[in-house]
Amino acid sequence: MDNSDADLTVGENISAATTPTKGLLPLLFVGNTAMYALYSGVGGVLLPLQIEHLDPANKVANLGLVAGIAAVFATVFNPVAGALSDRSGRRNPWILAGGLGAVAAMALLGSMRTVLLVAIGWCAGQAVMNIYQAAITSVVPDRVPLERRGIASAAVGLGVPLGSVIGVVLASVASDHYRIGYLALGGLVAVAAVIFTAGAREERMPPKTAAPLRDQAAAFLSVLREHDFRWAFIGRALLVLGYFCVVGYQLYILQDHIRLPEGLKPATAVAILTPISAVGMTISTVIGGILSDRLDRRKPFVAISSILAAVALLIPVFSPTWAGMLAFSVINGLAFGCFMAVDTALVTMVLPKAEDAARDMGVLNIANAGPQILAPFVASAVVGLVGYPPLFVFGGLLSVLGALAVAPIRSVR
Repeated sequence: MDNSDADLTVGENISAATTPTKGLLPLLFVGNTAMYALYSGVGGVLLPLQIEHLDPANKVANLGLVAGIAAVFATVFNPVAGALSDRSGRRNPWILAGGLGAVAAMALLGSMRTVLLVAIGWCAGQAVMNIYQAAITSVVPDRVPLERRGIASAAVGLGVPLGSVIGVVLASVASDHYRIGYLALGGLVAVAAVIFTAGAREERMPPKTAAPLRDQAAAFLSVLREHDFRWAFIGRALLVLGYFCVVGYQLYILQDHIRLPEGLKPATAVAILTPISAVGMTISTVIGGILSDRLDRRKPFVAISSILAAVALLIPVFSPTWAGMLAFSVINGLAFGCFMAVDTALVTMVLPKAEDAARDMGVLNIANAGPQILAPFVASAVVGLVGYPPLFVFGGLLSVLGALAVAPIRSVR
């Protein structure tokens, strides 16, 4: 291969391919479903319950601290693992290693008896899960032709609602025995990793030569100098920050802010709201992915879904009731499903080089993990100072700013 081949963009490189690996889209769906099941079940139910059990009086601040510190590990491990898989020329071994490691990490987390040890256990969980995530996220730009990115991203995006339902239901059933819940979720990821790597055979890409550490560090963030990638990064970061400021505290919001019907426990309420949101996510993920392919438009879908998310976040401010939370879940599910499907397709179209796809997707995943570092600290500070309603307003404002951020992108319509 001559030097000019190295300058191909991801889109140009993959467009020359024929079709995705046979059966790849269902396998992507399975792999992502398991991943989001663990994230939703642990972050939304098991971790808050475990922290509340250990120190009820300081649960809001402690959850912010634990989730924030663990998200630092997510930020570090995701792009580093992506760069390592780029260098190895393989994705499957990293997917399998991360999936099997999830079982050990969840077993460790469930056995912790102090808030500090819980933080350490969840850091280990974030580390192995982001090794898994970095590799499986890179499969779409590696193996899917440009014209099928929308439907492929929809297959990935469908893992969010189904995974959320599975994770929250498993966690809610095991809410009185959270160690069992942790193991069940870790086992789910391990099984998905085995299924994916057994079914999605890959051709080894040319391994990359190791560069000096200083050059690696410079190259790692150099992608942010790319105009379109930078704005995609900013838009994703703003919407994710707004989302996790609220969703990360949903259990406590239901405990302390929302007027629930008599006899309805907050953990049960989460298990009801999550499938409702999942239905909206499923509908909008499929419709958004297919329509964005047919219309060859990504930016309008991303912008509209971001604004819709802002509208959803304002509902519990004006109606802190069970009915208000039901409406919030429906509209937020519609918004987030469309956003995840179409924005993922958009991002794969602004990656500068095919040979650095996993590394650059890892950088983009900082826009997922970085806000999760800030969100717990920001949310706990807002709640501690002024209560829950301003938290919803703040999340809505961030979603609107995320919608505006896609406007300057030039290479994608």
